[in-house]
Amino acid sequence: MTSERPGAVKDAPVPAPSRPRVTFCDLAADALRYWESRRLVYNGALFLVVLGHVVSGWPASRSILVRTPLLGFFLLAVLANICYCAVYAVDLLAQFSGLRGVWRKWRWVVLATGTAFAAVIAHSITTGFFRSPGGG
Repeated sequence: MTSERPGAVKDAPVPAPSRPRVTFCDLAADALRYWESRRLVYNGALFLVVLGHVVSGWPASRSILVRTPLLGFFLLAVLANICYCAVYAVDLLAQFSGLRGVWRKWRWVVLATGTAFAAVIAHSITTGFFRSPGGG
């Protein structure tokens, strides 16, 4: 014998608590906050590579800086920052993949790897700029 009263409403199953829906805007804002605050680290690392070449080649590098248009360095800096923007595609894809929590803990690895890769490229290009005309 059951103890249900006639006309009583049965308890509906309680749905499991759901996570709040994360929108593209939320993910994009998170990516912007993370990556733009670290762009200074990236640009600073590249600047130090170039500065290292200038200092190590001084005083010969002084004449090269006067002779070489600074517009070329500016163009390279712009291109390096365009390449930096590629990380947004990786970041948003990783956040949409369902691994957002793990990604947010480890995305610094992408920053470190990308910065190191860009520093190697900057070193190679800067070596070409500051190579002495005699090939030495």
